[in-house]
Amino acid sequence: MASAIDAIPGNSTGLLDKERTVAADGFNRWLVPPAALCIHLCIGMAYGFSVFWLPLSKALGIAKPIACPAGTSWFSELFVTNCDWSVSSLTFTFTLFIVVLGVSAALWGGWLERVGPRKAGFVSACCWVGGFLLGALGIYVHQLWLIWLGTGVIGGVGLGLGYISPVSTLIKWFPDRRGMATGMAIMGFGGGAMIGAPLADKLMKHFATPTSVGVWETFAAMGAIYLVVMLIGAFGYRIPPAGWSPKGWTLPVDAAGKAMITRGQVHLDKAWRTPQFWCIWGVLCMNVSAGIGVLAMASPMLQEVFGGKLIGVGAGFSELDPVQKGAIAAIAAGFTGLLSLFNIAGRFGWASVSDYLGRKPTYFIFFVLGIVLYGLVPSLGHAGQVALFVAAFCVILTMYGGGFATVPAYLADMFGTQMVGAIHGRLLTAWSAAGVIGPLLISSFRDAQIAAGVARNQVYDTTMYVLVGLLVVGLICNALVRPVAAKWFMTDAELAAERKLAHDAAIANAVGPARGNGGSPTPIVLVYAAWVAIGIPVAWGVWITLQKVAALF
Repeated sequence: MASAIDAIPGNSTGLLDKERTVAADGFNRWLVPPAALCIHLCIGMAYGFSVFWLPLSKALGIAKPIACPAGTSWFSELFVTNCDWSVSSLTFTFTLFIVVLGVSAALWGGWLERVGPRKAGFVSACCWVGGFLLGALGIYVHQLWLIWLGTGVIGGVGLGLGYISPVSTLIKWFPDRRGMATGMAIMGFGGGAMIGAPLADKLMKHFATPTSVGVWETFAAMGAIYLVVMLIGAFGYRIPPAGWSPKGWTLPVDAAGKAMITRGQVHLDKAWRTPQFWCIWGVLCMNVSAGIGVLAMASPMLQEVFGGKLIGVGAGFSELDPVQKGAIAAIAAGFTGLLSLFNIAGRFGWASVSDYLGRKPTYFIFFVLGIVLYGLVPSLGHAGQVALFVAAFCVILTMYGGGFATVPAYLADMFGTQMVGAIHGRLLTAWSAAGVIGPLLISSFRDAQIAAGVARNQVYDTTMYVLVGLLVVGLICNALVRPVAAKWFMTDAELAAERKLAHDAAIANAVGPARGNGGSPTPIVLVYAAWVAIGIPVAWGVWITLQKVAALF
């Protein structure tokens, strides 16, 4: 894919070229985070795709699903045209999202570093939107394999490239606030579903007819919206001139000793062979596995643990009538929305805190506090402490989001900034693994407990203790992180060669407004306008979520 983009005639001097994205003199670095948010708020809709599963499960039947003949295999379901798809087959799209995200980020992270964030953001937009459009076609002709290929695989490539596209750029613009900078962008990925899910719900209702549930039309409409927004983000990216640093800022002399911030640069080909890389891989995988497992089962967990207590009825979940179950389902939806808000807040909050505490101490807090909270959850459930139960998971979800947002700065501290985007891409395979491990663990233990006759309010006890075990492993991995040995650093000649491949020499020599230098200071009103423009949909998403959260109280 990368070679195909590079082969576009005339592209070597086109608007997508890295040299064409060098910031002008006086450029305000606070314009870069809104550009990154344009990308992340769009691809973050991956977390909101569950809004489509129930409507798609009755795409043919409209009022109710048309069941496939008994014995229909999952492979046959990919091609059937006379019966509806099962929800489990549809939800596999999310697994494809996460797996392909990690694989594509790992495969093309090095290419991204060399061509710059604009070209990567452009390709991300084409893949993400192309996935929506191919998925819309799959729904229209009722072919599940097209949905998997479009939204799952091609869309997953867009996810991977879009997710890592701003990382190294933001870290280079904010060497003084690495955690905060990446936290701002990655916060957008957590918030994408907060905006996209209610938007999709409104669009499906608008497009629904007696012969259509409105999903393929919604895919097409959202694809068009996302294309515009993501292209604005991609063309809004700027990279700093070679050697740039904030006025008056220098790396603290004691940074290497106290915060393990390296002054060397490690190549991607060597970084993944260091013990530090695999320790941080384990840190991310364990933190995400625990958190994503909770996210996958948040709604049924609250309902089954507390049952009628959520509505003041002294009955277990299985004893409730349909109306009562509907009432607690609404409360559980509020719980899920609340977790989403804390997930988003944690991405910015914890990543910013890590700028002061250091990355290793921040993860130490994640794991120790997480072990305590996961261990307490079963007792809180048995005691009927709904408020404390909810509060515990809200804190847990801040650390889940914070883990994602803090890890790019952790990598920059360890391996330098030259190839941090590519190294981050390689590390995201930990997310792919966690996307399978977490949900599989919590659903498997739940099903096993139910099959063994365990009461519904106790089926998650064992699972919580297993998740504690995962966090203990993560704590050990974090404790083993040490500064990278000098033998892994690139020599001056190797660094110069890599910078040549990354077009850094051309960037350093770029002159004239066409190449980015020689401009006047950015009008402050433009900075405010960019943040207001990105803040309006975020505020709308928060408002919709808070309305759902109100049901919890």
